[in-house]
Amino acid sequence: MAMAVKMNRIRAPKPRPAKSKPDYSNTCCEKCGSGKFDDELLLCDKCDRGYHLFCLRPVMVSVPKGSWFCPSCSIAKNKDHYKFPLTQTKIVDFFRIQRHSELAQNVKVTQENKKKRKRTVNFSSLKKRRRLLPYIPTEDPTRRLEQMASLATALTSTGADYRNELTYMPGMAPRSANSAALEHGGMQVLSKEDCEALNLCKRMMERGECPPLMVVYDPIEGYTVEADRLIKDLTIITEYVGDVDYLKKRENDDGDSIMTLLYASDPSRSLVICPDNRSNIARFINGINNHTLDGKKKRNVKCVRFDVDGESRVLLIATRDISKGERLYYDYNGYEHEYPTDHFV
Repeated sequence: MAMAVKMNRIRAPKPRPAKSKPDYSNTCCEKCGSGKFDDELLLCDKCDRGYHLFCLRPVMVSVPKGSWFCPSCSIAKNKDHYKFPLTQTKIVDFFRIQRHSELAQNVKVTQENKKKRKRTVNFSSLKKRRRLLPYIPTEDPTRRLEQMASLATALTSTGADYRNELTYMPGMAPRSANSAALEHGGMQVLSKEDCEALNLCKRMMERGECPPLMVVYDPIEGYTVEADRLIKDLTIITEYVGDVDYLKKRENDDGDSIMTLLYASDPSRSLVICPDNRSNIARFINGINNHTLDGKKKRNVKCVRFDVDGESRVLLIATRDISKGERLYYDYNGYEHEYPTDHFV
């Protein structure tokens, strides 16, 4: 299981008075009236009133950088959300989709490779291990444009560029640091067949055949992801991507979606994925709000780290059949259980 970095979930920093320090021990949430979960009680920098991160709408998953003002003290924002234009040329450029000439060449090579490979199916081995499945794109090209436009809207609104692979930026961790051999306790190796499924997903996205997913804006959960067609159990939803950096440099980062990439025996070599500036749809698949009000699990996706050609990679995989219109949820914690995910909504 992938692991989430323990976030900075403390009260917003307050200017220290010259003589005495204010007492916030009796502060209660203005929404629910409770003073419990005080480590998740955010204080307004203007009126000092408190709000639980999970009581705000949409919910907040970490303390924001700099000053924060409660809904009453904030200036009302325009409720109309930016929408990426549903124009094929703009979507092609945004996602760097291959042009027709490049696509034709790749299709020819793929067809030739299929002719060369003649496999004999060993049914006994299929029973022993269930293979990962590549996602099946929506057949309607117009609908696929709408799906990509919904992701482009979310990325643009959050100030991020689209990437569908791990990125290694100057001043951050180099690619050479991502060695799966450093994983504490070892890392499971992605099989040859599953690697082929993952690579097929990558190639499909490059030619504009995106996963059958729609990014929607929810007033409670913010941007979140829904299945736009039936997704079968064990389907590769997407890879979790973004800038790769050392955990030691990001321990006090207030990013709300940092993901563990490498949990090394030597803590100084542990790596995380930071999708704030460059990311794909994985950033908007909900790792919190994954329980109903009566405590039942809503999770239908799992986050797993694999050794792929010697490097650590993080995949989001369906854990059961997901119906069209169903929202996607996984556990952002993995097995660390350091992040509160079950009581936000």
